[in-house]
Amino acid sequence: METSLPKIFRLTARLAALALSVLAAAGPTSVSAQTPHWPNAPIRVIVPTAPGGASDALMRILAQKMSESLKTPIVVENKPGAGNVIGSDAVAKAAPDGYTLLLTYTDHVFNPFLRKNMPYDTAKAFAPVGLIGSVPMLLAVNAELPVKNVKDLITLAKAQPGKLNFGSAGSGSSLHLAGELFKSMAGIGVVHVPYKGTAPAFVDLMAGQVQFMFPTTASAAPHLRAGRIKALAITSGKRSQQMPEMPTVAEAGLPGYEASIWYGLLAPAGTPRDVVGRLNAELHKAMQHPDVSAKLTEQGFIVAPGSPEDFGKLIDQEMKRWGQLIRDQNIQI
Repeated sequence: METSLPKIFRLTARLAALALSVLAAAGPTSVSAQTPHWPNAPIRVIVPTAPGGASDALMRILAQKMSESLKTPIVVENKPGAGNVIGSDAVAKAAPDGYTLLLTYTDHVFNPFLRKNMPYDTAKAFAPVGLIGSVPMLLAVNAELPVKNVKDLITLAKAQPGKLNFGSAGSGSSLHLAGELFKSMAGIGVVHVPYKGTAPAFVDLMAGQVQFMFPTTASAAPHLRAGRIKALAITSGKRSQQMPEMPTVAEAGLPGYEASIWYGLLAPAGTPRDVVGRLNAELHKAMQHPDVSAKLTEQGFIVAPGSPEDFGKLIDQEMKRWGQLIRDQNIQI
């Protein structure tokens, strides 16, 4: 008996070590050991744009349902400025505890290529929570411009190099980069005219000061209905359910063209994986609620839920794609 006790102790120690190694391999996804009481305080979501815009409206719709499900307040806080960098930086430097999040969109992947001395590393400072969806844009032209389709516009631009202007909501915006991608792929010489927002760009598009632009479907809708502008095509990879008669830019004369504004949630890098997983699940649940789904559809959103890993891959792909365009075209702010 005396000689068997050390063997038992050694066996027990080996089993304990094995159990610990299994738990370690499981990582922080093995739920409550990591963050057993999360959430037990209000969650803050930073929107890096001014109140009243598309990003702000989207997050407030989602925050209400997520708050109800999580049984904790979700406070939406606007921190605009420096092309979304100010708000994004606040989240990048926040504690990685699941209580500070960032509502971001496509411009997030432009900034490291457009701006010098970024205060955070876009690729490393954040943990993807989940993609919300995307909003396609339209290739819209002045109502009096003598073109009927995308091919006509390209032909006109090639016949008058440097004479056509395209407007945007500002240098480095999604609307700007959509135009630069079109310009690059079509091989045309057109002039970018940046505005302080979409509204003044629309005024000049209708007046003929700029000949075309790439507004979102929702912002363009009232002007289309009034006949003040014409839409030639939609920028998404597939036709929109809201506008099934509208061809894509790729179908209408520029194969391979695709540009949409996507939206998603990020957390600071290092946020526990179980918290990220819970946030992802709650985001999906909110997006599937009939009231939320209807509101998003009204605003032209194509809902596209996915895993944190899926969103991370999208961000990587988008950084490569748009970074290459910005470098090739020497686009600067």
